[in-house]
Amino acid sequence: MAAPTSSASACSGERWPPLESRPEVFNQFMWSLGVPRGEAEFHDVYGLDADALAMVPQPVLAVVFCFPDPPEDPAAPPEQVSATEDKESLDGVYFIKQIDSLGNACGTIALLHAVGNACSEISLLENSGLDLFFKSTASMDPVLEKDDDMARAHSLAANAGDTEIGDIVEEHYVCFTTLNGTLYELDGIKGGPIKHGPSSPESLLQDAVNVIKAMMQRIPNSVNFNVMVLSRKLK
Repeated sequence: MAAPTSSASACSGERWPPLESRPEVFNQFMWSLGVPRGEAEFHDVYGLDADALAMVPQPVLAVVFCFPDPPEDPAAPPEQVSATEDKESLDGVYFIKQIDSLGNACGTIALLHAVGNACSEISLLENSGLDLFFKSTASMDPVLEKDDDMARAHSLAANAGDTEIGDIVEEHYVCFTTLNGTLYELDGIKGGPIKHGPSSPESLLQDAVNVIKAMMQRIPNSVNFNVMVLSRKLK
């Protein structure tokens, strides 16, 4: 499976440059923000067949998918987007919207979606960047745009990539997680979390892969796809 060099929405922004889609980049970023190295780690998924999925370290807490952002398909069925007018409507799902001024922050947003919805499984370092960010946004819509510490950490992670970033970045990140028995697709440029039916922590990887395969079929002329998982380390 080819690994895209970076991720982004169509808009640009020097404050939020794109991240390279590699576990090494995401791990250093996550660990620097307050997830202890012994708690969780990102891993590549080397294929979507049963044998490749069986090699993925378990338990999987989230699945992150990087792909070429396709044009809107008017024939596509409507998505079951959860309303985001208030916190009660999100069923406990931690969700961040990617507004235009956030530029190419969708990699960071995917990481925040992955960790933010796995806080019951991951112990964050007290008063770390992630700990303070999640606490400050627990009762309100997360405002990533004005968080200077998060922006600086994002820039450092973006500069840690091996690939030179071009002027046009067309890849985009989404995150899949399971909460309350439901598989959610978390895409900051959408109106809210997208429900994809029943799921469980044990079936999360396979359930997400089923959705990812359908997404890949809508972009048949590209090989620029990459799948990573956030897995909890067994103690």
